Amino acid sequence: MLLRPAEPADALDVARVHVRSWQAAYRGILPNAYLDGLKPEDRAPHYDFSHADSAKPHTIVAVEGAAIMGFSTTLPGRDADLAQSGELAALYVDPEHWGRGFGAVLIAAARARLAERGFRTAYLWLLHGNTRADRFYRVDGWVPDGTQKTDSIFGITVNELRYRTGLSRTPLRGLKPY
Repeated sequence: MLLRPAEPADALDVARVHVRSWQAAYRGILPNAYLDGLKPEDRAPHYDFSHADSAKPHTIVAVEGAAIMGFSTTLPGRDADLAQSGELAALYVDPEHWGRGFGAVLIAAARARLAERGFRTAYLWLLHGNTRADRFYRVDGWVPDGTQKTDSIFGITVNELRYRTGLSRTPLRGLKPY
């Protein structure tokens, strides 16, 4: 497995992972008709992997051979009450490869990236009812902070819970920040 920053040519492959992950993870949480209608070709234009601006989202991809197996996206916190925290905006692994360690490596790299950028804490938003992700994040040390919100994601109303964690000031063994 190789971790590297996402490149502009990765947009469609990242979108495939994103769509397949949503279709598997959010079945029973989001409407089936919505999930069935998701298309990577529609999502790909939303990704901008061509910038070096540290204030914008930064995506790391996990690659095995020539295939992107998963990705994580981090950025400075967007929540007003946690503006000094980093944010894990996305972490998705192709469902055919769940349980193979890609998620653990990607979240470790995301935490290392945020710590290297000087953040001492991080947060993420999790869709209410996503028990698999809840278990994953709790094992990694993330805990709900009691904050909830109702949001609209691509036209679908969702309820989300905020999770937070502390960040190590030193990168994890063998992981360089991207």
